[in-house]
Amino acid sequence: MSNEEMLEELEMVVFGIVGHAGEAKGYAYKALSFSEDGNFQEAEEMLKKCDEAVLKAHHIQTDLIQKEAGGNRMTITMLFVHAQDHLMTALSERELIKKMIKQNKRILELENKIKNI
Repeated sequence: MSNEEMLEELEMVVFGIVGHAGEAKGYAYKALSFSEDGNFQEAEEMLKKCDEAVLKAHHIQTDLIQKEAGGNRMTITMLFVHAQDHLMTALSERELIKKMIKQNKRILELENKIKNI
């Protein structure tokens, strides 16, 4: 495979990671919005979609790692760094949003208890 072909393949892989990571972040923030409205079932569904999108991005990343471990050296480009940044941000935001959803649920429960006093 020529260097140009390898860069084209890497570019496609990068866009796959960025796309799935962006999709994951979108689902995570939709989940947070649903939780703010007290729609925790919808929030949970969005988190599942978020997890699926993260998994797709992670599979692409793992495939790259396995190829490199098999001897196919990869050229690191700014696009690849950008893709990794998107994936790591999606993972971090997903975990923070999960905690925020738990807090929103607790706030709603406490508000309901106060109303019943």
